[in-house]
Amino acid sequence: MLIRSLILLAMAVAGEVLLHMQFGARPGMVFVPGAIFAVLQVVVLPQRIYRRWGYDMGEEQLRVLRGFLWRTDTIVPFNRIQHIDVAQGPLQRFFGLSTLIVHTAGTHNSIVTLPGLATADAEAMRETIKGHIRQDMI
Repeated sequence: MLIRSLILLAMAVAGEVLLHMQFGARPGMVFVPGAIFAVLQVVVLPQRIYRRWGYDMGEEQLRVLRGFLWRTDTIVPFNRIQHIDVAQGPLQRFFGLSTLIVHTAGTHNSIVTLPGLATADAEAMRETIKGHIRQDMI
């Protein structure tokens, strides 16, 4: 969100300069609303988006709920999973977090991600799902 906000502010400054040069507009007509939106985007949106993520790992399936404006409820049966990854970027590693990535058969929505998990939880989920995959193969 911070990177998006910086891009938004740069575009607001450019728009502000162009409006001032072309039409003699008063300063702040574009930058102030852009700055307010950027602050809201950095302070408010990440918390709301984080609260809208959820998951439930049952006996036969993984259910992932996500979405702020548009809600998505994805159910992944364990017997459809082809492989599982646990990924960490540098920032996630610093905070001890990981992203569980589940790859399923098919092309549409064949990758389901579950970000923001504690690394130990993500690895435990991977092992549990791996155990169910092995049972289905036997």
